[in-house]
Amino acid sequence: MSNSSGLYILLVSVHGLIRGKNLELGRDADTGGQIKYVLELAEALAANPQVERVDLVTRLVNDPKVSSDYAQPVEVLCDKAQIIRLNCGPRRYLRKEVLWPHLDNFADELLKHLRQVGKLPHIIHSHYADAGYVGCRVAGWLGVPLVHTGHSLGRVKHQRLLEQGTKPETIENNFHISTRVEAEETTLASAALVIASTHQEVTQQYGIYDHYQPQRMVVIPPGVALERFYPIPENWQEPPIYDELKRFLTDPQKPIVMALSRPEMRKNVNTLVKAYGQDSQLRHLANLVLVLGNRDDITTMESGPRQVLTEIFQLIDRYDLYGCVAYPKHHKADDVPELYRLLVKTQGVFINPALTEPFGLTLIEATACGAPIIATSDGGPRDILAACNNGMLIDPLNIQQIQDALRTALTDSEKWQHWSTNGLNSVRKNFSWDSHVKHYLEQVQQLPQRRVQSLLSPLPQAPASRLPDWNVPEQNRLLTADRFLVCEIDNTLLGDQEALQRLIERLRTEGDTIGVGIATGRNLDSSLQMLEEWRFPMPDLLIVSAGSEIYYGPQVVTDTNWQRHIGYRWQVDEVRQAMQELPGVMLQPPEVQSKFKVSYFIDEEKSMSFKEIMRHLRRRRLHVKGIYSHNMYLDLLPIRASKGDAIRYCALKWGLPIKRFLVAGASGNDESMLAGNTLAVVVGNYSKEIEKLRSYPQVYFSQGQYAWGILEALDRYDFFGNLYATEPEMIAV
Repeated sequence: MSNSSGLYILLVSVHGLIRGKNLELGRDADTGGQIKYVLELAEALAANPQVERVDLVTRLVNDPKVSSDYAQPVEVLCDKAQIIRLNCGPRRYLRKEVLWPHLDNFADELLKHLRQVGKLPHIIHSHYADAGYVGCRVAGWLGVPLVHTGHSLGRVKHQRLLEQGTKPETIENNFHISTRVEAEETTLASAALVIASTHQEVTQQYGIYDHYQPQRMVVIPPGVALERFYPIPENWQEPPIYDELKRFLTDPQKPIVMALSRPEMRKNVNTLVKAYGQDSQLRHLANLVLVLGNRDDITTMESGPRQVLTEIFQLIDRYDLYGCVAYPKHHKADDVPELYRLLVKTQGVFINPALTEPFGLTLIEATACGAPIIATSDGGPRDILAACNNGMLIDPLNIQQIQDALRTALTDSEKWQHWSTNGLNSVRKNFSWDSHVKHYLEQVQQLPQRRVQSLLSPLPQAPASRLPDWNVPEQNRLLTADRFLVCEIDNTLLGDQEALQRLIERLRTEGDTIGVGIATGRNLDSSLQMLEEWRFPMPDLLIVSAGSEIYYGPQVVTDTNWQRHIGYRWQVDEVRQAMQELPGVMLQPPEVQSKFKVSYFIDEEKSMSFKEIMRHLRRRRLHVKGIYSHNMYLDLLPIRASKGDAIRYCALKWGLPIKRFLVAGASGNDESMLAGNTLAVVVGNYSKEIEKLRSYPQVYFSQGQYAWGILEALDRYDFFGNLYATEPEMIAV
């Protein structure tokens, strides 16, 4: 990879089969135009001198049913771009609709990758709703601007399916549409920039979303690879794919009407076949070529493509179109530009009859080869035809319009030539990747002024408007820190203003490689309020509610994987009911309760002992962890949750040895993080229940109180230097 100075751009496209060569476009519903878009975008960005590195991150697939190419962790595309494949659920190839439960793990794997890179990307650019879900989390955790491209939208698809008569429950079962729409809403709320392909996409498609914010949206049409899609050269010869077409055609010399798409209901190819089959003049004028992905045995295909192809074959039979319709079973990516040139050679026309088309990459590819185009009036083709003036728009459900448009293109040679010339002259100006990247980078340069507060962890008690008043770092240090200081808030970090200010100054002047976190029994709102009151800089890591919640700054994004992990066998209602049976316990106020923490006041004169309370809960078969502090506070958590467990989870997640965490506390609430292999300090004003840790060799009891004790420990452990007592053989999680 190049070491030149410039932008580091991270592209995320989770689903489908992505590789640098021989794209299997049309193999299935997930391996279509988006795959081609992100691959060509990565290569085009890498070719720009302002860009240092491009990582295209996707899912690793290790499945004997697909090529072993998709199981390679790294594939170099060019000097500055590569495909990075990360684990995401099962190794086998899965359609995108069933990937949702695995996306949190994919986000964690992406963090590990960035940790290995050792630097923050300047932007994260997500593609489609699933990558938006991942991108929101990772960008929010790191404080990196998120750019998003939707490609197609769930609300629009839902509307179309309902209009076609599909039952709502069928839509939900097959497409998990509510999950997808929720991810899209969150992405729109969090993204600093949304890149759309057309103005119709911005106004009519994104416009139906609750978080529609057009001021953050920009139209940058996709580019076309002009080095592959170009007019017929002087030395051009008939391509091998032509021999495949000749097998179907009685008179292969006739002009070609060609449609190229996946076999998907939305592509509306069946209506095209009806229009052609019902018009004897069209059948006389031209052959129809249908390039509909790749297939071996139609009976083994998924139900959607199988249904589409079956209907098309039935229509071919009904209208007796044998000899004038070609529908090859296989084609390669390198065949596509040759098919367009063959179409031009025969004075044919390219048609996209889709019910809706977000953009239409095939239209600009055909245009770049000199082909006139006829396309649906719904979506991106409007912008393409407006820019290139090289064809006609049609109502995709109006058979008569389709027939008339095709007849015009095939019989008016002067208009055909006019359209062909217009397209060739306009496509390079409006739809080249060089032009796309130029506008793309212009927008990226403005992103530092367009940062937004993530809505992934809504804070009703802590208004987002409060956050900008703090000393918030531009980016999180979770990727670059090689050690971490994690402190309890009460009676540890806070309590002495002079000591706190001295600590802040030392971290600013000496702590370039140090991440800072808090681990507290307080809830998130209370923690943020206390930090603000004491003017402590926004931490990189927030472990709150006694270790039952983890957030990452500066945008305070929740770690959903941690919640899923600790939710194991957590029965909060049963815990509350069991505690009602005991004397001397009283629930603390509602504002200190949370989904994974139930907190009580304990009256030691009336209640049974802490050990007896925990035995009572165990007898009820409740998997609960209890934390007792200051002889009066009891927190009940899931069995997997505690401050110590949360710190170790973060250490594993971020790839940082636990020996590089210096933790500071003062009470029994802190015991789980002080004990173990962390570097630990108990500040001088500690509670007596933690005295038992004095015999632990790795726990330092300081003389200084509050932050003075933390400062004392920084020197004790040489925390800004070589980390005393962390010899190489001991640095392991």
